[in-house]
Amino acid sequence: MPIIHFLKQFRRLALLVLLLAAWEYASRFILDKTEATLLPPPSGVAQGGFELMKSGEIWKHLFDSLSREFVAFCYASVAIPLGILMGCFKWVNEQVDPIVEILRPIPPIAWIPLSILWFGVGNTQNQFIIFLGIFFPILINTIDAVKNVEPNLIRAARCLGASSWSVITRVILRAALPQIVTGIRIGLGVGWMALVAAELVGANSGLGFLINDARTVLRTDYILVGMLAIGVIGLCLDRLIRYTAQKLMPWSRALNA
Repeated sequence: MPIIHFLKQFRRLALLVLLLAAWEYASRFILDKTEATLLPPPSGVAQGGFELMKSGEIWKHLFDSLSREFVAFCYASVAIPLGILMGCFKWVNEQVDPIVEILRPIPPIAWIPLSILWFGVGNTQNQFIIFLGIFFPILINTIDAVKNVEPNLIRAARCLGASSWSVITRVILRAALPQIVTGIRIGLGVGWMALVAAELVGANSGLGFLINDARTVLRTDYILVGMLAIGVIGLCLDRLIRYTAQKLMPWSRALNA
């Protein structure tokens, strides 16, 4: 049984293993020396990763990037109560929606030059860019989630004597939570991408800075290690949010599918 289980798991990774083997072969035996420098084999990338871990450099950059993401997410969480208000009260939506729809299409990256002028190069500037990436996906999903709550649930609560506050907190919020979590997942992903872009040009630490710094000394193995770290951390963040949501909301079919 353990062998069968191992074979099933290996089958899921068969294509990945094949691609890595083809990459290793091409870098070592097909590409010339110059080309192989620009595209090192997976074994070379792994060696570069061990060097960064041994020196502790990767952990410092990783911690700085995650710290910025966490702080920006805390600020961007204001999108949840704002989205609930916009979904519940028409007059709030009428006042705020035009502002949101003007700012939302502007990519976070487009704010980088202005944010550097406002905040300088450092954590605040990076957190502002991440905030923009996280805020709007959470806000839009929260508004749609509140507006899509089954009206009969609200009517039933009011018929049973629930106050407006109780309807919002105990009916609307709970019914909207699965889609709000989806907005958080999307927002964290967009914010993580925006963070790397901001660190490429406006930071002195972080994974984006690591990639750009490695480019200046032609350490393509370090560049690929940084890119891989970005992908793995993004995957872990998404799985963490989803796992937490599944434990807190076992009734949600979408999250537990």
